[in-house]
Amino acid sequence: MATRYQYETSPRKLEPDYKTEKKRQNIRVVKDLPKQEVKLSKEQKRKHRRATLLVLAIFALLLTISYRNTKINEKFNDMQNLKTELASLQKENEQLQVTIENSLNFSNIEKQAKEKLGMQKLTNKQTVYVNLPKKDYIEPATEKVEISDNNKNWFEKFVDKIFNR
Repeated sequence: MATRYQYETSPRKLEPDYKTEKKRQNIRVVKDLPKQEVKLSKEQKRKHRRATLLVLAIFALLLTISYRNTKINEKFNDMQNLKTELASLQKENEQLQVTIENSLNFSNIEKQAKEKLGMQKLTNKQTVYVNLPKKDYIEPATEKVEISDNNKNWFEKFVDKIFNR
């Protein structure tokens, strides 16, 4: 019975039960070559183009959404401004209607006529009475009234000639 005591503070290292196998992969190592000499494959170029187009499409989409939101905000602000203007105009209109109703009072009209125009009430001396006979002055039409054709165009005149005969 052999017991192993470890008097150190660091734990002992365990060795794994399995062995790692290194697989050789076909990795192409590019050495320090100038950039002009490094050739990209067609597939890499295609992937690069696709990524670039995707970034451009996303940018265009975000730009379109931003522009649309800007226009919506402008229209909303215009609508709010028009609503406030409408409310102020309606308030002013109501105030003017109240002013007109107050000025149409008979006592106010009489007061304005006396003060501004110098008018006075009628006296009995200014009143003139007119006597009219009770005879009816309406005369019946004795002549036939004809409507002139000056206002009609040639087609209306033609239709009138056809249907009047």
